[in-house]
Amino acid sequence: MVVQEVCPGLFQIGDILGPRYIYQYLFVGAGKSLLVDTGIATGPEEVILPAVRKIGLKPKDLTLCINSHADVDHFGGNEVIRKACPRTILAAHTADARWIQNKRLILKERYGWYKEHGMGYGAEVEKWLAGAMGADTPLDLLFRGEEVIHLGPKRPVRILHLPGHSDGHLGFYDEKNRALVVVDAILGKGLYDMQGNIIHPPPYFCVRPYLQSIELCLSLPARVFLTGHYPIYRGGKVRQFLEMSRAFVHECARAVADILRKARSPLSLSEIHAEANPRVGPFTSFPVELAGPVRAHLRELVASGKVRESRRGGRMLFQWMRGS
Repeated sequence: MVVQEVCPGLFQIGDILGPRYIYQYLFVGAGKSLLVDTGIATGPEEVILPAVRKIGLKPKDLTLCINSHADVDHFGGNEVIRKACPRTILAAHTADARWIQNKRLILKERYGWYKEHGMGYGAEVEKWLAGAMGADTPLDLLFRGEEVIHLGPKRPVRILHLPGHSDGHLGFYDEKNRALVVVDAILGKGLYDMQGNIIHPPPYFCVRPYLQSIELCLSLPARVFLTGHYPIYRGGKVRQFLEMSRAFVHECARAVADILRKARSPLSLSEIHAEANPRVGPFTSFPVELAGPVRAHLRELVASGKVRESRRGGRMLFQWMRGS
């Protein structure tokens, strides 16, 4: 566990999750505090609460805890935070609340949708996902984006709605420090291991909202850019990372379209995924999550009339419309 004050009153709490880093954030103001994310089920007791104490606070001092989005490594510790900090308000975006509050639902809809396409994580990873989140824990407060939290008379933190990776992904803009916390809303060309190698695909699930989230971040005068798994970016590296994220979307779109154009027969999602991975990756950690971007681009192509979607033998198939 590593804690550092990135800007005055904004702390990064770092730990290791498998082959990569994971970060939570703590905003501290005048008698108020905001914790962003609770990690996996073991995260609060092993990492977050010790970090809070190291900063000089007590668990009872946590005013508000917001889950940035519905992924197990960002809300899995909610049950522990609820028990350890009973006065802390637990919150998230209204669009992600149903998954955050219902373990069965998120396992089926977020982590289990691949199965209908003949894909998946495998039994061992599925077991880990189920164990990495505690019992269902209700949220106290729901956001929609554009709210402002005042941690002091001159410490507004603006809540941003940054969909794409999830429908209800939230970001945070600290106006005083010009610090932008996006967690997993923007994902570059993929996630890095601890040696700086890209190993994990950037799983966005809706193309246009994801690109709009990138543009919103580009429009803000951020000097510091903070995420859930990447190093701290400052100055010109902020725009560089955002532009790289946008470029990957266009690269993936071209790859999916090219694969279908050259196909002699309709292809399934798993077949398109298998061809796309070496083109835009290759990704070795959770490669199945590239299916999210691939599916998102397929939906765009179907909506535009360039690709026809059909079902055969229980499988969804996609075929390029000749002349498109």
